[in-house]
Amino acid sequence: MAGPSKTLETFPNPSPDRDYEIAFDVPEFTCLCPLTGQPDFAHFKIRYVPDQTCVELKSLKLYFWSYRNEGAFHEAVTNRVRDDLVAALSPRSLTVVGDWFVRGGIGTVITVSYRKP
Repeated sequence: MAGPSKTLETFPNPSPDRDYEIAFDVPEFTCLCPLTGQPDFAHFKIRYVPDQTCVELKSLKLYFWSYRNEGAFHEAVTNRVRDDLVAALSPRSLTVVGDWFVRGGIGTVITVSYRKP
């Protein structure tokens, strides 16, 4: 069985001649608070329009799993997910929403986007 990994595998887009959207729902994301070491939980939603490649789902699952024991601020994780997906896919457009569960009475939603120039 494969373990956590920051490697995002891709495969050729079967319809690179048209725009279409791919959406992922990741409701069980976990990492650690970098200050307290306590677990942080988030629901990620990813939407992208592929160009030449698409992300392979098992590698995406292992990618998200790799954060489980890593300490990081919400803003840093959400932006890193965006940056890593853009680097792996070079999509036409991409939006990542990190909906972080309430901690200390405050919920946080971070949205970051990319559009190919």
